[in-house]
Amino acid sequence: MFFQLFWTYLKIGTFTLGGGYAMLPLIQREVVDRKGWIDEEEFLNMIALAQAAPGLIAVNSAIFIGWRIGGWRGVAGAVLGAVLPSFLIILAIAMVFRDWKELPAVEAVFKGVRPAVVALIAAPLFKLAKSAMKSREHRAQNTARSALFLLVSLAAALLIWLGHVNPVWVILATVLLTLCFIFLSSYRSSK
Repeated sequence: MFFQLFWTYLKIGTFTLGGGYAMLPLIQREVVDRKGWIDEEEFLNMIALAQAAPGLIAVNSAIFIGWRIGGWRGVAGAVLGAVLPSFLIILAIAMVFRDWKELPAVEAVFKGVRPAVVALIAAPLFKLAKSAMKSREHRAQNTARSALFLLVSLAAALLIWLGHVNPVWVILATVLLTLCFIFLSSYRSSK
């Protein structure tokens, strides 16, 4: 299992630009759709855990799936496969970048990759949101919650991006809002 996980994450790490969030659709396609190691609901839970834990989402997901599939050997294979391509690519770029960074072609490549990275990050987020809404038991009630959560997420992103608000304050505010929402929901249901 070490080599299967290593090879799977090596392919994902090698052909993904834009970091961990851009890896999510490839991870889902490999571990859920092709290999069937986990189902879609477990994948959504894995993403929630990977985001909540400190560290890189790609490494955290590799740890989760590696452990789930192959124990410690699976963790070692998945993490090594996820990290090795980035390490080698960054090492190679660092060795030659200082000599080439002023070239117009190099600047153009980096500017051209930016929109693709945004799309790679946005696409899985929409797909995962859609999947999360489908997998819920109480669809009508959760549609309203999902709409509220989507609005809060959008507001948080705009505050950070356009308002230049420190992300720590936005995170604390969303935690407080979520706790208030949970408290009010449980208060209403108890009446």
